[in-house]
Amino acid sequence: MIDDLAELVTCESFSSDLDAVARSAELVGAMGARHLGAEPEFLVIDGVTHLRWTFGEPRVLLLGHHDTVWPIGTLKTHPWSVVDGVARGPGVFDMKSGLVQIFHALAGMESLDGVSVLITGDEEVGSTTSSKLIEESARGLAAAFVLEASADGGALKTGRKGTSDYQVEVYGKAAHAGLEPWNGANAGVELAHQILAIAELGPQVGDGTTVTPTVLSGGSTVNTVPARARVGVDVRVTTLQAQRQVDELMRALGTTVPGTRVEVSGGPNRPPLEEAMSASLFALAQRLSPDPLSSASVGGASDGNFTAGVGCPTLDGLGGVGGGAHADHEHVIVAELPRRAALLRALVGAVLTGTNLT
Repeated sequence: MIDDLAELVTCESFSSDLDAVARSAELVGAMGARHLGAEPEFLVIDGVTHLRWTFGEPRVLLLGHHDTVWPIGTLKTHPWSVVDGVARGPGVFDMKSGLVQIFHALAGMESLDGVSVLITGDEEVGSTTSSKLIEESARGLAAAFVLEASADGGALKTGRKGTSDYQVEVYGKAAHAGLEPWNGANAGVELAHQILAIAELGPQVGDGTTVTPTVLSGGSTVNTVPARARVGVDVRVTTLQAQRQVDELMRALGTTVPGTRVEVSGGPNRPPLEEAMSASLFALAQRLSPDPLSSASVGGASDGNFTAGVGCPTLDGLGGVGGGAHADHEHVIVAELPRRAALLRALVGAVLTGTNLT
């Protein structure tokens, strides 16, 4: 498992470098073929390379991604290493260790009939080309197991907030800021009103909802009344109802400054993974694990949000145990790799044999 992990980590796969993602896909495909005894489908969508293995009529989906947030060349400053039982390197935790666990878990099974494996290439940038593929692959199945990295202490992820992304554009009228500012309509001032209103939407909806103004821009020169300004908005919700409510409120934003108008674009990106969608699978994992298991609900989204969104029971966070996702201290505890692979193998086997999940 360490050798396989080293091979994956030292093949950099920055999401925005499609050639690097394609090279990574070739490596992942060859590794999977060695362990699973079958070649994958290579699915290239808008230049992004995804992989899928299908054995018989699928009943269970194993889901992961091979792209990372780390730019090409990161290995020079964050080299692959294993020291004192801890593996380090770009993407080792999020989530190349999870891919190794998929292959080794399935390699130990007598039959793969009913198993589907999907490994995407754009999860870190919002799964824009793979979301429909994920939903198609998960719809109607008995279970989806997501090999994203674990939560703190190895906890499985039984809930994830859904995400929405918006751009709020304010249009005004330019004028000379010194000679006749009164003849303008200040888009910057209106944007300030918008930001304050948007920041109140999270508490208004409640239930753990966060609505956060993020990237700001506007204006052209220091002596010109801004004719245009914009803000990006990040939304995290725990329920579909909250996601719909935020969408309605965002699209109902009005203006305060005379002569300005506002346009709102964007919308929901990932539905929430509600804990009800993972409860039965987490209970099954607790019964199968020789060690106590804990669970966590987290703010970050994953492709498991899509599988849950189409009604497929989903358990997330089955991947590497460690920490530092997207950070300089990213690492994986090596001793946990075979343990997590064994748990995954037991879970897949239980679903395939029809174990009662309630």
